[in-house]
Amino acid sequence: MSDFTKYQALGNDYLVIDPLRVDFTATAQTVRLLCDRHLGVGADGVLIGPTAEPRPGEPVGLRIFNSDGSPCEKSGNGLRMFALYLAEHYGAGPVRPEEPAETSVVLRTVAGDSRADILDFAEGRVRVEMGVPSFATDAPVGLTAGARHLDVIGLHLGNPHTVVPLDEVSADLARELGPLIAWHPAYPEGTNVQFLSVLDRGTIRIEVWERGAGYTLASGSSACAATAAAHRLGLVGEHVVVEMAGGTMEVSVGEQGEITMTGTAEQVATGDFSPAFRARLGQGVPA
Repeated sequence: MSDFTKYQALGNDYLVIDPLRVDFTATAQTVRLLCDRHLGVGADGVLIGPTAEPRPGEPVGLRIFNSDGSPCEKSGNGLRMFALYLAEHYGAGPVRPEEPAETSVVLRTVAGDSRADILDFAEGRVRVEMGVPSFATDAPVGLTAGARHLDVIGLHLGNPHTVVPLDEVSADLARELGPLIAWHPAYPEGTNVQFLSVLDRGTIRIEVWERGAGYTLASGSSACAATAAAHRLGLVGEHVVVEMAGGTMEVSVGEQGEITMTGTAEQVATGDFSPAFRARLGQGVPA
């Protein structure tokens, strides 16, 4: 059994570490070391699970960490990656990738339960039910970031988001204003930031700054939050294609406001920690 499995979804990458098969203690320090692209393996975050032996019909526990070592309540991309991991390594339990029909699993995080449906295991295509967002207000509010005054929409979808509607968005803009908004005094616990441009009723483009990872090429929960905000403002319909720097995914809004996300993910690599790196992680050297 490998020490870790690496997945990516539209350029957003996570390491999966299975505590049932690998002795690993998750701390802010060990997560930061793992995610360091120069000193460690490199990733935007770490998925640790399952937290108990998976059983058919029962939710499967998962812990999520950002690359800065902080805990993450929910990650849309991370949920899709973890569903694929379960299908490969616990296929006889909650999901069975060898079956032609779609397979499902309920994933449990600190933000609650999310159902993940593997639509195509070979292509890594997974649909996730992300829940119903809770909006801070009914209309955008003003926020000053640096020298700019912005109208923003705050919402919670398992984790906090602030959507900034603009005529045009860019990576440079996200890098400039993202950290100013993510840790603005209005958000004492931080917030994930989406810079949103509505292209038409069925298409939006976003640039993302995550409070625990910085600029990212793609984010599933951010795609959902931006779609929910655009729909709240009456700018888009029920089915939206979300364009991000790393690629596109599909987001739908249900009759009760529930958000469903569909996109692909793929396994990049599996690997073992060297004895020296394992020691740096505080695990000791196996006999």
